[in-house]
This record gives sequence, C-alpha cells and structure tokens, in this order.
Amino acid sequence: MDAQLQYISVNDLAQRLAEDPTTIQLVDVREPEELAIAQLPHFINLPLSRFADWSGQIQQALDSQAETWVMCHHGVRSAQMCQWLASQGFENVRNISGGIDAYAVAVDHSIPRY
Repeated sequence: MDAQLQYISVNDLAQRLAEDPTTIQLVDVREPEELAIAQLPHFINLPLSRFADWSGQIQQALDSQAETWVMCHHGVRSAQMCQWLASQGFENVRNISGGIDAYAVAVDHSIPRY
C-alpha cells in the first residue's frame, strides 16, 4: 500500500455524519448486493466491479478538490480506490479504516455484519 494513503476512523466518520455530512464526498465501493445488507446515508455507490462503467466520468461525478472519504467492507477495496483517485488528481482522499464492518462494531450495532 502507498505510504501516503490517509486513513479516517469510523468514529470520525460517525462524528462527521452527525455534524454535517454535506461538507465531504462519501464514496462506497461495495457491490449493490452488499449495500442491500448494510449501508450508511450520504454515500455515492461506485462499485469497483463496475470500474469500467464509471471510471471515465470520475471527474464529472466527483469534485477532485473536495475532501473525499471512501468505504468498503473492511478497507481493502477502498484503499485501492483511494490510490486510484489520487492518481486521477484527487488531493484530499481518506480511506475509512475497517470499513462498514468496523462501523457496525464500534459505532452502530444495529447495522448488520456480513
């Protein structure tokens, strides 16, 4: 992994969601089937398996200057996405450590784990 990859904790995510989620871009790279099990509000879904479908329009879909937080199930796919976004000129990207699974454990026990 890239040493420059920045991480954000699920507790920090919960605080930002409670305060003002509109100040950041939230991206979930999990599959639609995973979202059907567990998801958080305010996230844009860009499944990595459909990379070819949306990657060419990423500059239109997201603001490369905005703070962008990326989530997946455990943090591996989101790390890949963060590295790719950085290669596309996104300067303020953070990987949500532990993904939605960590969020379900540490923040909101009502979110199903899978």
